[in-house]
Amino acid sequence: MASITLGGNPVHTSGELPAVGTQLADFKLVQNDLSVASLSNFAGKKLVLNIFPSVDTGTCATSARKFNASASNLENTTVLCISRDLPFAQKRFCGAEGLENVVNLSDFQEGSFGKTNGLNIIDGPLAGLHSRAIIVVDENGKITHTEQVAEIANEPNYEAALAAL
Repeated sequence: MASITLGGNPVHTSGELPAVGTQLADFKLVQNDLSVASLSNFAGKKLVLNIFPSVDTGTCATSARKFNASASNLENTTVLCISRDLPFAQKRFCGAEGLENVVNLSDFQEGSFGKTNGLNIIDGPLAGLHSRAIIVVDENGKITHTEQVAEIANEPNYEAALAAL
């Protein structure tokens, strides 16, 4: 269980992020068109998993914008923005913002991605949502970098995530 904060108040996650050097567990997440994507959809690509509580909060929106701007310059890399938001909210946000270089994936149905990767917030006002975290994966699905953001309201370390590619 990771101890993080929200506005300086302690909250906890359901576990720890997967270890660097391990394989990312397969997943089934819902895309904006309501189809299901799994890790195999991104085979052979480097991945930046930008995980956050909700795209409708300022910091989450900022991280999606910043990774979208970076993604257009990344070779053989896909940025996945993952939250428990409904696919419709993710699609609306990216459409309104003109974000075309990130892929939104929703864990709204069962939260299984969050459970598998120790991301679910288990107490506090955001209980049930994902914590803010980054997982970077190489072309073979091996994890090369993780960051559990200690304060939910803070942005992730973009530079460290991109340097891990």
